[in-house]
Amino acid sequence: MKTEPRVVRIPGGPSAESFEAFFEALDVPAAVCDPGLRLLSVNEAFRRFCADHHATVEDVARELAGASVPADGASCDVELLSHLSGVVLTLSRRGDVVAVRARNEPDLARNRLVMAERALLEQARTESVLLDLGRSVAEAGGEEELVAAVARGVKELFPGRSFCIRITDARTGGLTSLYAEGRLKEGSHEPLALLQRAVDKTNLSRSSLPPGRVVVMAEVPLLFHGSTRGVSAPLVASGQLFGAVNMEYPEGFDADVQHDERVLLQLANQVAVAVKNAKLIDELTFVRKYLEDLLEKANALILVASRDKQVVVFNQALSALTGFRKEDVLGKDLFWLVPESEHLRLSQVIAAAMRGESVNSFETRLLSRDGGEVRVSFATSSMLTQHGEVEGVIAIGQDITVVKELEKRIIHAEKLASIGQLAASVVHEINNPMTAVATYADALLQRSRLTPGANPADQEKLKKILESSHRILRFTRDLVSYARPAQDKPERVQLNAVVDMAVGFCEHVVSQARVSVHREYSELPPLSGVRANLVQVFVNLITNACHAMQPGGSVFLSTGRDGQDAVVTVRDTGTGIDPKHLQRIFEPFFTTKPEGKGTGLGLSICQGIVENHGGRLTVESSMGVGTTFIVRLPLAAG
Repeated sequence: MKTEPRVVRIPGGPSAESFEAFFEALDVPAAVCDPGLRLLSVNEAFRRFCADHHATVEDVARELAGASVPADGASCDVELLSHLSGVVLTLSRRGDVVAVRARNEPDLARNRLVMAERALLEQARTESVLLDLGRSVAEAGGEEELVAAVARGVKELFPGRSFCIRITDARTGGLTSLYAEGRLKEGSHEPLALLQRAVDKTNLSRSSLPPGRVVVMAEVPLLFHGSTRGVSAPLVASGQLFGAVNMEYPEGFDADVQHDERVLLQLANQVAVAVKNAKLIDELTFVRKYLEDLLEKANALILVASRDKQVVVFNQALSALTGFRKEDVLGKDLFWLVPESEHLRLSQVIAAAMRGESVNSFETRLLSRDGGEVRVSFATSSMLTQHGEVEGVIAIGQDITVVKELEKRIIHAEKLASIGQLAASVVHEINNPMTAVATYADALLQRSRLTPGANPADQEKLKKILESSHRILRFTRDLVSYARPAQDKPERVQLNAVVDMAVGFCEHVVSQARVSVHREYSELPPLSGVRANLVQVFVNLITNACHAMQPGGSVFLSTGRDGQDAVVTVRDTGTGIDPKHLQRIFEPFFTTKPEGKGTGLGLSICQGIVENHGGRLTVESSMGVGTTFIVRLPLAAG
């Protein structure tokens, strides 16, 4: 009995790759012939079938070659081997699929023909879904969007199944993303279990898997409640593991598990590459953000300009120094930041950077928002592209405004030291004649007292000459002692006498300010200290008090004891200190006095001296009432 072949048309026509994949995957004997029924190719099942029945592929080829087929490929007569119960497929000239069934098996051939048609349609649908999935994961903006796109693809490919998508860190194996469709069992997140046969199909090295995080098993444990079986596919790209996709079937669910596993592996390979790319993008984004934060928050002045001299980086330190906001500067010409007098020097530095040369310790000035200028020192270097071309210049520097101010102070201090040496010589020249004046005045006074009828007015004048000369001698002696560099070794000093000495030094300041000084001393034991340094503290405090008051004010000096500390207070009746300045008055170079009236170093030096003596200097002030400085010093033991 001969059979009539039937032409089956697949709408749209499957691709050659799709048909080849299907042909090789068939588990029934199948062959491909040309329109003349000459055998072109057979699948593995066909070869096994022939071998099982002691036939060869050539036997089938000879029988098919004896058959005839019309030119249009619509029908043909084919006599197959009587024992061949498979399906033979041939492509006609129109590219349609022609199925020729074996003799006496019309139902089997019809069923297999329907199966072939459905399989091809399913293959076309799978490839369409995978193609759409590829586009979705490529367009994903991050790992979260990527996982959502994969979940949509899995649901479309495998409806009715439970599935779990786990994305892990390739280095540590730690879980970074999880998506589950179904009710997961407790503790099923980790470790990540991989199917051994699926791992064998990849280039994944088991030695590279993080221990304790990933395990390879012959059968993967079920993750969902109510599942009876499942399949798993690892996400592997470039020999690295990026996670796994697990799919499970509920009880009674009918499915081709082998087919599902093949498709799932195909999906996993596609997704793994996308996950790898997404993680690389995330890492690059993180590194870029980290470097931006590093530049932005660095405790150094960092400025970057492009090849066309536009500012592209202006960090917080520069913003704090100049007062300009980043938004005010970015995109502006670099020369906008420096005074015109610095343009020529800056041009030379930029030209050197564009030639690839570095410049160290380039000092210049930057304009500030308040119209002033700040002194800075920069080290510059070139920024290169990956091809070695110069694309800009980076400058890293520091504020040297304070350093330059300190240099001025040092020069001023050296001048004062020279003046001090000169003063010591002058004092020596004064002391000699003044000693003679005091001696002769005392001798004349004594003679006048022994002379009968001496004029009392003359005696009073001699007393004043003697007192004034002694006062000058005492002042010059104390001045030399104060100007002489203090010895490191402390001595036992009487604090009341130190305060009195400071008042003596300040008599001219007190007189010029037209204020009065009131003293209230308590009996104190001696303390250990460097006399000249302590005098310097109280001279400075008394002088500041005089400067803070209008004529008619008062300075109150008091000494006392608080436990093991001696306490000295210097209080004035001046205008007080603004609360916003109160926390800064001990800072070096900070002063509320007009320019040229103060250096801003006095109180800072005083605080250092007191702390070196183991004490503490504090301040209390009220606006419109006055200011009180409190010096606490430890008393000498015994």
